[in-house]
Parts: sequence; structure tokens; C-alpha cells
Amino acid sequence: MSSSDRLKGLLQQIDNAIQQLKVWNESILCADDYYSSPEGMKNLAASCMLIEAIGETIRQIDKITDSKLLQERPEIPWKDVIGIRNHIAHGYFDIDGDIVFDVVKNNLDALSDAITYFLDKDCSWL
Repeated sequence: MSSSDRLKGLLQQIDNAIQQLKVWNESILCADDYYSSPEGMKNLAASCMLIEAIGETIRQIDKITDSKLLQERPEIPWKDVIGIRNHIAHGYFDIDGDIVFDVVKNNLDALSDAITYFLDKDCSWL
């Protein structure tokens, strides 16, 4: 598999995770909704896992592209995307519904736009 194909596959994984997060969280109106039922708590945990996976995949993409690709979309705080992954993965904070709610409701659309931009881009330069 070429580096370009691997990159496209990773970007597609991120796009799929973003879409799944949007679907899972359609009915979440505030962070307290995560804590109001066992189903809400499962949604919170599952959403954390996808956010973590997105951050890890972004880290891999940055490594594969020698930090060149992400620079094309400086409006995305890439270090923060990777950083939240680190916080979740290493347990720096308990699962926090406020943080997950903020990410899902306020940050996914811009991230989705950037990922779509990269998916549409010719990455044969890799």
C-alpha cells in the first residue's frame, strides 16, 4: 500500500468517526444528558473512544506527512485534537461530559470540513 493510499484510509477513518459521533450525539442537548441514564453513560464512554481514535489518527497523519499536511488547515487546533486524545488515553481526567459535549457540538463541523478537504486533495506527493 502506498503512503498516499494509507493517508486516504486514515482520513476516511476519521471522517467515519466524526459522522458516527454526530449520529450518536444527536439527542444530547447538554452535558448532563450523558449522566441521566445508563445509555447516556455508554454514549459518553463510546464518544470518548472515538475522540481518542481521531486524535491518535491525526497524530499518525502528522507523522506520515512530516507535519506538512496539517499546516494547510491552520484554523484547526491540531495540537489540541491530539492533546485531548492524550488526556483520555492516559486518564489525565475522568470522563468529562462537558468536554465531550463541547467537542461534539462545537468542533466536529470544522474538523469534518478539514478532513473532507484533505480527502479531496491529491496526496500523490507523499
